[in-house]
Formats: sequence, structure tokens, C-alpha cells
Amino acid sequence: MTRSGSTPRRSVLAAALGVAGAAAVTTTAAAAAGTARPAPGTAHPAHAAKQASGDAAAPAGPKAERIAEYHGWTSHADWLAGAAKGVRAESGARPGIVISRPLGSVDYTDPHTGTKAAWEYATWTSPVRTLSVPATEAIVSWNARTPAGTWVQIELKGTYTDGSATPWYVMGRWASDDGASSIRRTSVDDQSDDKSSVWTDTFSIDDPASGLRLAKYQVRLTLHRKPGTTLTPTVWRVGAMGSDVPDRFEVPASTPSLAKGRELVVPRYSQEIHKGQYPEYDNGGEAWCSPTSSQMIIEYWGRKPSAKDLAWVNPDYADPQVCHAARSTFDYQYEGCGNWPFNAAYAATYRDLQGVVTRLGSLTDAEKLIEAGIPLITSQSFLKTELDGAGYGTSGHLMTVIGFTAEGDVIANDPASATNEAVRHIYKRRQWENIWLRTKRYNADGKVVSGTGGVCYLYFPAKPTAAQRRVLKELGIR
Repeated sequence: MTRSGSTPRRSVLAAALGVAGAAAVTTTAAAAAGTARPAPGTAHPAHAAKQASGDAAAPAGPKAERIAEYHGWTSHADWLAGAAKGVRAESGARPGIVISRPLGSVDYTDPHTGTKAAWEYATWTSPVRTLSVPATEAIVSWNARTPAGTWVQIELKGTYTDGSATPWYVMGRWASDDGASSIRRTSVDDQSDDKSSVWTDTFSIDDPASGLRLAKYQVRLTLHRKPGTTLTPTVWRVGAMGSDVPDRFEVPASTPSLAKGRELVVPRYSQEIHKGQYPEYDNGGEAWCSPTSSQMIIEYWGRKPSAKDLAWVNPDYADPQVCHAARSTFDYQYEGCGNWPFNAAYAATYRDLQGVVTRLGSLTDAEKLIEAGIPLITSQSFLKTELDGAGYGTSGHLMTVIGFTAEGDVIANDPASATNEAVRHIYKRRQWENIWLRTKRYNADGKVVSGTGGVCYLYFPAKPTAAQRRVLKELGIR
């Protein structure tokens, strides 16, 4: 979490990231038109007052419009549909791709260790995907196993609505291990073609007001291993999300749909008890909201790191698995643990778990997940006055949604709590929904800054129940 007054290493982008699956998220036409929106950098006291109180519901607008889409590749047929060079598609309970016959070797100098090494490699390139929602932003997430001595590179290439093409953008170089035999997982800075740029984990059109959008894309996976070995990464899922989310200070209020409410039994972990621990990983626990939230949900599904995984952690530290999660999600370029797809990839390293970075349209979507037994992790930013009971303000923070009261208020495990016992909170529905779904807000200085627009992580079993599959499919995830 980044508290008010401090500067996050990655600015939260104005629009959120797409919905997992082939389905599209919607918003009202009135919101899409950006009515009653002040000029950037101009504080608007009336809007600020509404956000501070959190009680004023935004009016319902006309028929909803599509604003986001995701497409993923995860089945054996999906893998066969791509262009495979040196990789093999494996069927079975969890289909994936592995190195078969490497194309050759390539030298890679790790920018974070200075180590230069040769790596055998093979590639898989997805078919071209045409977006039903031409996008101002896109993000790629993946699920993979990378034994020590292996790693994967994930890239995105697109075609703009003007017919020109993007370069191949690196969306991540990832390994679950960061020891001497592997690389340091990293995003890649300074990628741009003067029409778009990559900001840590997000592709973004530089000037959305120009009307330029991303119309089509492909994803490329490059699997690497130590030369002369039979090691291989296995990739089970890769997905790309595109979205064109309108600027909005307020969103329409949803109506509670769980008549009796429901609360899932999710472990409670505080990031605050880890202050000062392992400052090399994003300055210690004070900034570990994302991995702490991830670990809560991973353990909800009955998975935990092994004793061997935790052997490096100081035995005097409580909840060593939170330290492990921080190290395992740390992006050495971003210098933080808040890289969204890195968190999803970490969750998927556990037995038969999947992780997806997605975007939801309302708390009604969240209620459907909770009813099916799937908790979620949401990203939001707010002033102290905008979320009653939090006791702080933040320019970016992750929490877990574990349930809803009978009145529709949000039950959240908030890692920014003094102790594990204090993690459970109940937050007002209207306040929560607005600070989560909006894309524009006012900071403590009255300046217009961006909001996350409904970003969340979903972690769920490789074989969900029938009810869980039905809800995930409804939200576009397969």
C-alpha cells in the first residue's frame, strides 16, 4: 500500500485492465460521454464532497456500452491453434506448452545482477485476436511453472486502428525462483513507439483523446532453459486484456443481491507486522499489501509454501509465508511487489491453482463470486475521508473481499491493519464501490489523479465446481 503523501513507483493508470474471458464489461453511456467532468488538474468541490461522504449514488444512465474484453489461451486446442516453434502442446488434466526442441540459444545479461548467460529457447505465438472493444490499454497475465534454471518471456504485439503495427513489447520476464541459477523477474522500462508505451505491466495508448486505439493483438511466449539440460517451463494459461474505460469520478450504485449476505472464512494477515523485515523487497512489510492479500487467498484454497520454501526466512518472524510471497512477487525493475500479473503468476505456482488479473463492472459481480465461494482481491485509492473505518488514505492499496453483510456492505480483509486479529473490516458499500470503480479522483491537494477502475485478482482451482465454473464463465473467464 502507498499512503497519502507518498509517491508510488508506478502511477496508477487512469483506465482499468480488461475482463478475463471473452465477455465484455459495461458502463453507462452517460459515463462514457464524461458528462460534468472538470478539466484535468482542476479540483471540483461538489464532486469532492460526494466522494468524501460516499453516500450519494450516481444516477443510472442509458443502455450500457462495452468497455473491456479479455481472451485467454488455456485448453489443448488453444495451444494447438498457435504457432509453435520448438514447443510442444501437452494434453491431460491441465494442458500446457513445454520446450520440445529448442530453436537455438540466446545470450541474456540480467540487468539486476550483471550476469551474462546463454539460454536455449523456444517460442509459441498466439493467433491474431481482434478486439470487440478497441483498447486504450492492455495487460497480459499468465500461469506457469518455472523450475530453477528456466524462465519465460511474455510479449504483446498489436495493430492500431490506423492500420500501423506496434513493436513486440515485453510485458514481463518471469521466473518463480530468483536464485543464482535463474534470472531476476522483471518488467521492462522505456518501451514506446511514440503512439503507445508500456508502464510496468500495462500497455497504454499515449494519447487516447486522439481516437487511436489498439484493434488487434498477438501474444508471444518464449520459454528458456539452461543449455544442454532437459529442463522446461510449463505454461498453462496466458491471456490478454484490452479496455477502453471512460474517465469517471463516480459510478452508478449497484443494488445488493445477496439477501442474507455471505462471508467466506479467509485467513487474516497483516502487512504491518512485517515493517522493517527484508527492506530489499519494496522497503519491507509497509508496502506488502498485494502479496499479503495474495497469500490470504492462496491459503483460503488450502495451499501453503513448504518448509523448504520458507527456509530462508528468519525463524523469529511471524507468518513467514507473507515474507515468501513478497519475495516471490517482487519486480526487480519496478522495485515493488505490486506488479499485478506477477501476483497472479505467483498464485498459480501452487498446486492446481489459477490466477487471473481482471476487471469487474460492479459489486454485483463480486457478490456472484462470493456466493460461489470465490474471494477476490481489489485495488483502490482514496482519501481518509472517503472510506469510513479505514483510518488512512492511500494512492494505491490492495484488499481482499471475503463477503457481504445482509445490507450489502463489503466485508474485507484489509492487510493495512495493526494486527492479524484487526484485519477484518466492514466498509460501506457505496463508498467501496466508488473508490474501486472510478478512474478519476481528487487527492489531498485537490488535484485530479487516476483511480484503478475495478481492477481485481481472481485465484481459483484448476478444476472449479460447477457453480464456480458458471459464475466465472458469466464473468468471461474459462
